Amino acid sequence: MADQLQEMSFWDHIDALRAVLIRIVVVLVVATIGLFCVMPYLFDQVILAPCHGDFALYRLFERMTSSVSWLPQFTTEGFQVELINIKLASQFFIHMSSSFWLALVLTFPFVLYQLWTFVAPALYPRERKGVRTAFLIGCIMFFLGVAVGYFVVFPVTLRFLADYHVSQLVPNQISLDSYMDTFLMLIFVMGVIFELPLLAWLLGALGVLHRGFFRTYRRHAIIVLLVLAAIITPTGDPFTLMVVFLPIYMLYEVSAYLVPKTAKITEDALI
Repeated sequence: MADQLQEMSFWDHIDALRAVLIRIVVVLVVATIGLFCVMPYLFDQVILAPCHGDFALYRLFERMTSSVSWLPQFTTEGFQVELINIKLASQFFIHMSSSFWLALVLTFPFVLYQLWTFVAPALYPRERKGVRTAFLIGCIMFFLGVAVGYFVVFPVTLRFLADYHVSQLVPNQISLDSYMDTFLMLIFVMGVIFELPLLAWLLGALGVLHRGFFRTYRRHAIIVLLVLAAIITPTGDPFTLMVVFLPIYMLYEVSAYLVPKTAKITEDALI
């Protein structure tokens, strides 16, 4: 392997990187064009679905709270978020940008795999094995985070903010730009947050983290995560707060499980 790397000149590496980037761009452009064609359907059936009272999470909350008398009653009746467009070109540019970002989400595993093919020749066999595992876990966790963001975090946030009034004399008129900014931000943030177990595993393999760290700072982490959940869903309702807090806290416990029990670095931890 080392001989092969020595045989490649600087310009050979540049050519290899250029080939990888070209493949990524081609696939991304094709996916963006395809999504651009079906974007009106996706907007109606997927992106704007949380604007309606019959969204799956709202119906679930309604059934759960109706069966428990001491919980604040959640209702889907009459809930409807009407969006407005206040800029002439906003709908066209949102059509394009949404197609690109959704294409990037869908092609995320392909992009990572192409980057992996570029760096793989420089790694030893045991390092390639570890990166393959990290690649698989990272893809699964990213899409799981995106799903939690779409089905849980964004609908809860939208429901609260759309119904919140500093004064009844000030009606809410939500712009399409504001809706899409919040939609994309929360979904991608949750996708990144769900990569934390992978980051903990990598830091544990390097000897930076161990399980004792998570035990020592568990109470501090609970407070920080509660504050984070409160920021994501600024509501006084403990039920919706816990809906956001519990998945994030579960990531903390999963991260603690994935790191070594002690700070000792072993070769097996790197495999």
